Amino acid sequence: MATKAVYISDVPNLDQVPETAASFSLYATRLPISVDVSKSVDNSPKFTVIGHRGHGMNILHSTDRRMKAFKENSILSFNNAANHPIDYIEFDVQVTKDDVAIIFHDDFILSQEHGSVVEKRVTDLTMKEFFAYGPQREVSMEGKALARKVNGTVVGWQVESDDHSCTLQEAFEKVNTRLGFNIELKFDDHRVYEQDHLIHALQVVLKVVSEHANDRPIIFSSFQPDAALLMKKLQQTYPVYFLTNGGTEVYEDVRRNSLDEARKLAVEGGLDGIVSEVKGIFGNPSAAREIKEANLGLLTYGKLNNIPETVHVQQLMGVDGVIVDLVEEIARAVEETKKTKGYGNGEVKSEETEKGLIELSFLLNLISKG
Repeated sequence: MATKAVYISDVPNLDQVPETAASFSLYATRLPISVDVSKSVDNSPKFTVIGHRGHGMNILHSTDRRMKAFKENSILSFNNAANHPIDYIEFDVQVTKDDVAIIFHDDFILSQEHGSVVEKRVTDLTMKEFFAYGPQREVSMEGKALARKVNGTVVGWQVESDDHSCTLQEAFEKVNTRLGFNIELKFDDHRVYEQDHLIHALQVVLKVVSEHANDRPIIFSSFQPDAALLMKKLQQTYPVYFLTNGGTEVYEDVRRNSLDEARKLAVEGGLDGIVSEVKGIFGNPSAAREIKEANLGLLTYGKLNNIPETVHVQQLMGVDGVIVDLVEEIARAVEETKKTKGYGNGEVKSEETEKGLIELSFLLNLISKG
């Protein structure tokens, strides 16, 4: 069945992507300025698709049911992501007060109790206290009702298929072994951490990984520059990537404020790659090229990665992989383009390649709408 191409201008909200978005029927014929695909369409390495927080992050205010299908960062979400042709799942790891590596994204956990909202820092809780929130392992038990802040408003954390929270060890034990783990080392953006604190937290995570990873592929990543650098010093077995907004936001730590700074940090610190907000890559294609020329891996994240056309542009740019929320749709689209375009097997047809190139106007429109 033929599917219809979707332009960014046709999508009113980037957290609500039409079902027809899983298409690679691209209309344009010319390549954007500054994008060199001479090294990416022929004999290219495998393009990696990574499920964001498993089967996708939860956007609780979205009208798109796919954004609330499975509880993010749960065993249920991880294993449902494994039903699709993806390579890794990405999830966030924090360390509790009693030194347990747990999986949860937000710095603070919210609950609605007796008509009021109670907010606590995740890392100030013990494992037992953390697991008291949300669905419980024992059906007869009832946990504290989870909530989340959405644009300043507290809303109930309601999803179609809920699940209890989990530890990093449980993920190793219960998630489909064919999936690699992209473990984001989560720290509060607004806190200054002493080196001893960072090392201790990282060692807690490393202990679990060393005891349970076996042959599972692992990538470490972090927005915290010092955490990324320390993780690379503490171990050499697994690659470490620096996470950056790519200049789309400004922080006091200048290392976080641009792709150029990210590349400098990665090169000087011996890191293996960079994970950038996709808008940073589209807004500065030359920086993306310089990252690749520095022999660094390059992955991206962001809502624009839920649009197949933007993923295709990144394949042409030489990006190594994408972190996505619409796991099923994007994984299927990437598989389709492998079959129709021949990427990765050295059989790209010139006429198919020409059809796959995107007009500069499309790319500029994409950036402006992002």
